[in-house]
Amino acid sequence: MSPNHKVAVVTGAGTGIGKASALALLKDGYRVALAGRRMEMLEQTVSEAGANGRNALAIATDVSKPEAVKALFAKTKEAFGRIDVLFNNAGLNAPGILFEDLTYEKWKEVVDVNLTGMFLCAQEAFRHMKSQAPRGGRIINNGSISAHAPRPDSAPYTASKHGVTGLTKVISLDGRKYDIACSQIDIGNAVTELAARMAKGVKQANGTIAPEPMMDVSNVGEAVRYMASLPLDVNVQFMTVMATKMPFVGRG
Repeated sequence: MSPNHKVAVVTGAGTGIGKASALALLKDGYRVALAGRRMEMLEQTVSEAGANGRNALAIATDVSKPEAVKALFAKTKEAFGRIDVLFNNAGLNAPGILFEDLTYEKWKEVVDVNLTGMFLCAQEAFRHMKSQAPRGGRIINNGSISAHAPRPDSAPYTASKHGVTGLTKVISLDGRKYDIACSQIDIGNAVTELAARMAKGVKQANGTIAPEPMMDVSNVGEAVRYMASLPLDVNVQFMTVMATKMPFVGRG
């Protein structure tokens, strides 16, 4: 299928990385279901897509709720007929909480969205992709560079993103027989609401506070669009996209 016949679901599409990715896919001709908790933000993404917004469907969704996830994919299938791509992007963070002060409620809130929500969306997409004709599709999970190296005071976010890597590998393996490809994109410092604080100064491993280089979030949208564009017999298993000079590789 050419891109302008493909259907994508993007979670967390009202802001940041999800918004940039949804706009990139819409520009490329995809029909896109935009999911997120705040309908007004999803509608803003549709508005910013301009004429391409005619191919967008905004669906208010809490990805931590199984019924809401089922409704998201049912509405997408009803509107567009199939599901070719899921960008599993919705996520939460709880920055700056000392490990010993982290509450059960905050831990559960982050894990429920970042890991359980990602599982629920992937599973529902998997079911649709397995049964549709032509069969198959692609699931792209947002891992974060925290799937490889933690920041200080980030237990729930880091643990959940390590879990995402395991989930990605399992889906990649279990999806083979159904022509379902699964990828993970690990994203560094992009200029979003979630990460904007890093440009002003963020805690380093040695306890100091230092600003970090950032990249424009549109670069992430283009990376997701590229991963989605590949034929199903080709897969970018893991991609890292980051500001060239941010402290990640080696000792900083």
